[in-house]
Amino acid sequence: MDGTPELKAAIVAKFVRENGLTYETSQIHVAPGGKAVLYNALVATLSPGDEVIVPAPYWVSYPDMVLLAGGEPVEVVGQAADGFKLKPEVLEAAITPRTKWLILNSPSNPTGAAYTRAELESLAEVLRRHPQVWVMTDDMYEHLVYGGFDYTTIAQVAPDLYERTLTVNGVSKAYAMTGWRIGYAGGPKPLIDLMRKVAGQTTSNPSSISQAAAVEALNGPQDFMAVRRAAFEKRRDLVVSMLNAAEGITCATPEGAFYVYPSAEGVMGKTTETGVVIDSDEVFARELLEAEGVAVVHGAAFGLSPFFRISYATSEDVLEEACRRIQRFCAGLT
Repeated sequence: MDGTPELKAAIVAKFVRENGLTYETSQIHVAPGGKAVLYNALVATLSPGDEVIVPAPYWVSYPDMVLLAGGEPVEVVGQAADGFKLKPEVLEAAITPRTKWLILNSPSNPTGAAYTRAELESLAEVLRRHPQVWVMTDDMYEHLVYGGFDYTTIAQVAPDLYERTLTVNGVSKAYAMTGWRIGYAGGPKPLIDLMRKVAGQTTSNPSSISQAAAVEALNGPQDFMAVRRAAFEKRRDLVVSMLNAAEGITCATPEGAFYVYPSAEGVMGKTTETGVVIDSDEVFARELLEAEGVAVVHGAAFGLSPFFRISYATSEDVLEEACRRIQRFCAGLT
């Protein structure tokens, strides 16, 4: 119903090999994409009035999935000065008796921010004081970290939280298999059993062809990842450098994923050559597209303004040209 025995065995082996986490195949859930995994968990567990803490900036689907599942998203902001990461004192203040889940995405879409072991330990310390709060950790970009970053996931760092942690991953990003639609998770068996029931009445089993391909990806050679990681790191550094050379734009260097989340605060209130006042990141993104043909996603969509997101999952030539156009657009503002 939710994954072939062969794929579940490959996922169990992956969790041991890469994360030091031990699951039985009965503790593995497979769905058509990572979002389906997250949604199945929320539908299986949320009752009206249950709260889910969603750190912002967030992937756009998180709050809406919580709402669709009958819960209430509680957005808490990770400030740029803190690397867009949730601080333990902010987490503590957001927890109420109705809090059911914390969604933690590391490395993050849209910011590329990744939590260190020490940062995860500090969040775990808060969670220990609130046993009603479960953790849904979206690790989809775990293999895309740079500069020798030591990637860890929260169940690995805090084994005492294992029984209330759902560790979510997939083959989309690490293996460039987005269109194959295979997401998976390891977690406590009672939760996985409920998620399987949800899947049985909605999507049913993922495609058998996609599952067979995912088995080969997980069990096959993994050495290509280092080559891809080096290429992405080079692109990241190129984009960060060129964006910081644009007037009014500041861009932090993210730890992972393939996104940057630059601030457009320095261009707020300026006027385009056609007389449009840039008064929001959405207007900035629209006018940049109109003037230079460069598409970015405005930060309000991810819960934090005035920023915008750029993906550097494309060629260096395309990235250079796009960044030159952004520089030219910003230089033309008055």
